[in-house]
Amino acid sequence: MLELAARLRGLPRTELASALQAREFDASAVRDLFDLAEVLLAPDSVDHCLSRLDRRHLAVLAAASSVADEHGDAAIDVVQAELVTLGASAELSDATTALLDELATALLVVLSEVRVHVPTAVTARLAMHTPRDIPPAEELAAPAPPVLVGVDDVDRSLLERRAAETAYATVAATAELLAELGTQPARELAKGGLALPDSKRLAESSGIPLEALPRLFHRADEAGLVVRDGAFWLESDLGAEWTQQSAAARWRRLAQCWRDRIPAPLRELVARRSETLTATDLRDDVRWFYPAGGRWIDEGLDRLVGDAESLGLAVSGEPIEPGRLVLAGDIDRAARLLAAHFPPQVDKVYLQHDLSIVSPGPLEPALDARLRGFADVEGRDLASTYRVSGASVNRGLAAGESADSILEFLGGLSLTGIPQPLAYLVGEAAARFGSVRVAAAAEADAPARAAIRSDDEQLVRTLAVDQSLSSIGLRQTGPNRLLSRFTADVVFWALSDARYPVAAEDANGDIIRLRRHRLAPAPPPPQKTDPIAALLDRVLATGDEGATEQAWLARQLEAAARAKETLTVTVRMPGGQTADYLLAPASVANGRLRARDRKADIERTLPLSAIAAVSAAPTNV
Repeated sequence: MLELAARLRGLPRTELASALQAREFDASAVRDLFDLAEVLLAPDSVDHCLSRLDRRHLAVLAAASSVADEHGDAAIDVVQAELVTLGASAELSDATTALLDELATALLVVLSEVRVHVPTAVTARLAMHTPRDIPPAEELAAPAPPVLVGVDDVDRSLLERRAAETAYATVAATAELLAELGTQPARELAKGGLALPDSKRLAESSGIPLEALPRLFHRADEAGLVVRDGAFWLESDLGAEWTQQSAAARWRRLAQCWRDRIPAPLRELVARRSETLTATDLRDDVRWFYPAGGRWIDEGLDRLVGDAESLGLAVSGEPIEPGRLVLAGDIDRAARLLAAHFPPQVDKVYLQHDLSIVSPGPLEPALDARLRGFADVEGRDLASTYRVSGASVNRGLAAGESADSILEFLGGLSLTGIPQPLAYLVGEAAARFGSVRVAAAAEADAPARAAIRSDDEQLVRTLAVDQSLSSIGLRQTGPNRLLSRFTADVVFWALSDARYPVAAEDANGDIIRLRRHRLAPAPPPPQKTDPIAALLDRVLATGDEGATEQAWLARQLEAAARAKETLTVTVRMPGGQTADYLLAPASVANGRLRARDRKADIERTLPLSAIAAVSAAPTNV
């Protein structure tokens, strides 16, 4: 532990911060570098670090522990020779120094020029986990066993086509999910999870089974495409932007978020994986390479494989080329590979006399978004179907369209011209639009908050008795007027859903555009406090309390005094010799130790500067 404290003291702040980022420990009780050394060698911290070591680093650490002397020291060339004796490959033995450097960076060993020190705590934890959790040193050092690999007759282009189909379906389902949330938010239950009616609605609109919705929704949430606002989930502004991108760009966003969730060591291993490991099964390979991985490996593999299939990154659990490219960070190239098999987008449709619109392929996002403004989606596949109705046209008119703009847009989009029934429907809906007007109620109408007016008295009477509108509590106050206690936008959309030709107006009687549900702004990344920086500020602010060895000796003596333990204390004598005393420390103060001499049965007071070393007393004392 003394060597590690000295190592910590000698590291520059940047290197120390980098080393601590890879370690797990309780920093709450750390006051100085000696406390830090102690918590880094605590069993839980050492176990966490050992579980992150791959097979090569574990082999070198095991070899160094086995040849270390009673003080935990060993020559580097002796460690290298031990690896050769254990049957290590020339590649592994030649990399001994480099691997020891990396272990020292992780603060598991301390290196000098030609020697390595393995702390007793590390050796003890390594021995405890061998062979139950960690293979013996000879197994760790042994080369990977040969694997019989059959001739691969599979056409890789077929696998990529299959993966691209799955990836495109996932992107399309996510886009439909956002479109439905843009129409009506989904409610979050107090106990967690979406309300069942909303889940069914979202699953149906996305074209997926109900049981597949949670994973699709969670993926959209992680990508920032949806945002929870109070008790409701809304499409985010980032999601609205995402829906206007190409299929390849949409996929790239989802793939990037998937990659960010995979632990870095696992990404690197799978990205460079070859059949020269232990098996053709990915899980077997990873577990062989990280033999002490345990839970973090299993959880990482679950995350890696769970969404890989749906994003076209794996087939039957095995990564294919796009998956390896994404893990390696080359997401653009992976997107090009998969997008080459995506169905091409189209910018023309067929307008039918039955008021349906058929798109022979995926419609370009901007065209699709505008068409949805005044047409309802009936079938969503490679060839999508839309239907125009009086209510859908009224919705478009309320959003700012006009009969001329709708017909002009459809004329430029159609491969077959505009059928007469469709032109008649649009004209009729435009003529009727605004026969019902909704506005904010005047102060004199309080507690009413919305007012409805129409020149058609019969229509007003119909609204007053329409049971489908009972939820907004309409109250007739005149032949052409009704009031409601709900806001104007709530009343407007209730009338629109009931298929009335309603328009919203301002106080001057001018028609205004309403958006049904606002976009929720994607929250900015939370500002994370750096606990390592705060720890180093506290630790390094203590300054130099004397030589590391003397300060650490004082800490050891203080601990022995509290525990009422007896130690062997080596004292420097005036002539340069040393003498060992069996002492029971009583207190350490003002640079001096007060202790009881167990053999002479007298009390001694020694300056700390005269103490060369302390060690545990013999067991027979």
